[in-house]
Amino acid sequence: MRATSPGAGCNAIHTAVEAQSTRNLQGQMELWGSEIGKAPPVVQYEDVMASDKGVAEWTLKIRTFGFCYVDGCPVSPEKTQGLLERISFIRPTHYGGFYDFTADLASKDTAYTSLALQAHTDTTYFSDPAGLQMFHLLSHTDGSGGESLLVDGFAAAKILQKEAPGCYNVLSRQKIRSHASGNEGISIQSFTGYPVLNHDSNNGSLFQTRWNSSDRATMDSWHDDKLLEEWYEAAWKWCEILQRPEVELWERLRPGRPLIFDNWRVLHGRAAFTGKRRICGGYINYDDFMSRYRMTNLGRDEVLLRL
Repeated sequence: MRATSPGAGCNAIHTAVEAQSTRNLQGQMELWGSEIGKAPPVVQYEDVMASDKGVAEWTLKIRTFGFCYVDGCPVSPEKTQGLLERISFIRPTHYGGFYDFTADLASKDTAYTSLALQAHTDTTYFSDPAGLQMFHLLSHTDGSGGESLLVDGFAAAKILQKEAPGCYNVLSRQKIRSHASGNEGISIQSFTGYPVLNHDSNNGSLFQTRWNSSDRATMDSWHDDKLLEEWYEAAWKWCEILQRPEVELWERLRPGRPLIFDNWRVLHGRAAFTGKRRICGGYINYDDFMSRYRMTNLGRDEVLLRL
């Protein structure tokens, strides 16, 4: 089903949605579009590894922009793992812990192919999706393509709220289920469904986007045809915004420059590629990231004072 006039069928504006205009920005967050490619956030590997002051700068940039590059990292899985662990321990999943893979379908997931991937967030099938994700391109031989895509989900949500507030309301209210069932003997689902746009129950601020069409479960249990149509119409509008050139950041990953991003905020994807690419990286829990961010930037006394 594809809506022909976004916003026409989802026009119920909730008062809480109207109050979102400024509260989507939490703390130091700065929303961005394609223009950030002129001066993306970056830190130096040596600074991060040398002291917690370097970690503070790194986590502050991740918190502010939702992503950050690290220049000067040795082209090594071991060194990359050590870099990631400067924030916290690596979160294991059914794919393992720290990963080092090529497009060999060792795991039955589109990430393990050479196909193009649209903007998405990872692990939507967990009630607690991965917080941070790191990619370090170790090599790309005998081919081309594979440029990486980043989209600021909070910036996209702000556009959606302005252009189609009813659609924003639908994606903020209606829960959907997701699953990971590609590998033999594995089918993972969260204990309940979640909206695409998730808000703090205390202050109404947007704190998480969950969007992955490849992992979305069927909606056979939806018996309200009107609600189903409204959801697909809102989803169509959301997809249309995510594919606008002005919100897309396309960058080519390169050895020695790992990319880390906030999986609760920033959607990622890639262009199709040829040849053989080897990438390593891993996940970090969101609570562990935020704890490290607060401790290194504020100090323990200030953190405890703010509880």
